[in-house]
Amino acid sequence: MPSSIKSFSRFNPLKTDLPDTSTIASSYDAVVVGSGPNGLGAAITLARQGWSVLVVEAHATPGGGMRSAESTLPGFVHDTCSAIHPMALASPLFQSLPLAEHGLEWIHPEVLVAHPLDGGNAAALWQSLDRTVEGLDSDGAAYRRLFGPLVRDADALFGELLGPLKLPPRHPIALSRFGLRALPSALATARRCFSDEPARALLAGNAAHSVMPLDRPLATGAIGIMLMLAGHVHGWPFPKGGAGKITDALVACFKQFGGRIQCGWRVESLDELPKAKAYLFDTSPSALANIAGNRLPQSYRDRLLRYRHGPGIFKVDYALSEPVPWTNDTCRRAGTVHVGGTLDEIVISEREAWDGIHAERPFVLAAQQSVFDPSRAPEGKHTFWAYCHVPSGSTVDMTDAIERQIERFAPGFRDCVLARHTMTCGDFERYNPNLIGGDVVGGVADWTQLFTRPVAR
Repeated sequence: MPSSIKSFSRFNPLKTDLPDTSTIASSYDAVVVGSGPNGLGAAITLARQGWSVLVVEAHATPGGGMRSAESTLPGFVHDTCSAIHPMALASPLFQSLPLAEHGLEWIHPEVLVAHPLDGGNAAALWQSLDRTVEGLDSDGAAYRRLFGPLVRDADALFGELLGPLKLPPRHPIALSRFGLRALPSALATARRCFSDEPARALLAGNAAHSVMPLDRPLATGAIGIMLMLAGHVHGWPFPKGGAGKITDALVACFKQFGGRIQCGWRVESLDELPKAKAYLFDTSPSALANIAGNRLPQSYRDRLLRYRHGPGIFKVDYALSEPVPWTNDTCRRAGTVHVGGTLDEIVISEREAWDGIHAERPFVLAAQQSVFDPSRAPEGKHTFWAYCHVPSGSTVDMTDAIERQIERFAPGFRDCVLARHTMTCGDFERYNPNLIGGDVVGGVADWTQLFTRPVAR
């Protein structure tokens, strides 16, 4: 009988002795609270401009959601939160940093995303636009019409969308082309552009990364299209050795520029921090409101405390005796597998998480890094990373529902399981208090919050 490991405390990074702050200076140009990718990115940006920068982190190690751990069995390396990084190579910041010099090596799966369907068929996202088009048969021409112009505009688009918002935009025509495709809901775009299930399901699976009902305009279409566009231009890579390797490289860059990181320091008030010209918060809006206290206008604090978070996630890490036995061979060659069936099934699953319902057939986002990265598991063994969306704060164990979905397209999967490690919404929030209710995407991505984060001033 495969073992089922449920103890979150096995790798709880909050376990730490009191920090030694005796060597911290009395003042800095900037203090950054939180060492997730955004906090480290901000710290690096300032440090390489010559600012003195201190990063303060509550956990025993830096990284936020970019950590890895042997959470099932010894030798099996699992990504605690983020796993696959479609936007990393498109990031202007990442492109500007010598991350490879600090040990970061990207692995590019042969198939970026596979989406199995009943009957043994599967849709696939390849880095090659032509190969993706070829695999979508009758919808191939429509797919090319949707993505071809965006691929040609990609450099301009990523510069506009991944950098600071500038008005007027530098590339208005490219941005307009993107907007015409991205503003409608993913559901509307899938039904309008495609006639067959593989292409519709492929778009829906990518759009579901928004953690929004797929009939919502703006975020669902934009996020789905951006992820697929990033795949065609840069791939869907992941770091060799685990997501924590990204953190290691960013920390090394930061220290190279003279930065200082202090871990194990949970900030309760601005008053306990060194003096600084600027304080930056890589935290939830409510944490900013509580830490800053009366340093902020009451009306602004009230708006921060009203910031809305969406559904959470339930995640399972697996140690496997062999690769997942997908019926479709394309799935066996994919780094990411979207397990959710048809467009309509995914629409229902994502809506149910918002409506407080635990889906009987949840949309499952899965990654199989060890197929391409032998350092993730002992020789001949494998890891598997899978999660589904659930109502905010859910305590329901979704292991069986997730495994029924996987078995639907990979019969015999359960026979491969050596050990499991699960995390509920509460586990995620205890692991990182910014993940409120298990929300791993930083809040609701709708009209009222997407462009004014954290809130309008």
